Amino acid sequence: LPARLLALRTPPRLEPLGCRLLCCLFCWHYFYRTFIYPFFTRGRPFPLQLLFFGTLFCIYNGFLQGYYLIYCAEYPNDWCTDIRFTSGLLLFLLGMGINIHSDLLLRQLRKPGEVTYKIPQGGLFTYVSGANYFGEIVEWFGFAIATWSLPAFAFAFFTLCCIGPRAYHHHRYYLKTFTDYPKSRKALIPFVF
Repeated sequence: LPARLLALRTPPRLEPLGCRLLCCLFCWHYFYRTFIYPFFTRGRPFPLQLLFFGTLFCIYNGFLQGYYLIYCAEYPNDWCTDIRFTSGLLLFLLGMGINIHSDLLLRQLRKPGEVTYKIPQGGLFTYVSGANYFGEIVEWFGFAIATWSLPAFAFAFFTLCCIGPRAYHHHRYYLKTFTDYPKSRKALIPFVF
């Protein structure tokens, strides 16, 4: 949706570079989630209702983030060298790397056709049960810092409120289900929670 908004804008907004990079980051995440990630997942069928509400949310959020970046945001030409942009970009890339790596580790837990839960090992799973969720949260807070915008901070906060409890519930499930589950492992934030 942000790419479509950018294409429809007259005149097209190609400057400053920071605006284009921020739109690209957002689109890059959703390109991965839409066209790459689904082809590697294994397990149970996904409920149609969750798919519908997820799609609805992504349309709304994509419009909100894209519209803000393309029509409302005013970034100076040197925004790419601003500490907010560079630190946010680094956090975004770190979070995305954690997220993709954690997804890879989760996929390797099951053989084709298996649907049973197993204890995730390696990467940030050494420290937290929800390493993939932690990566996603870091990613969107990095995006919020890089854009320095209320819509992006609202999205990052929503992400934390939505998937943070999921990490906590997964952690409780693992502790209850597996007697050999590492007791030192936290739910979401390494060494803290």
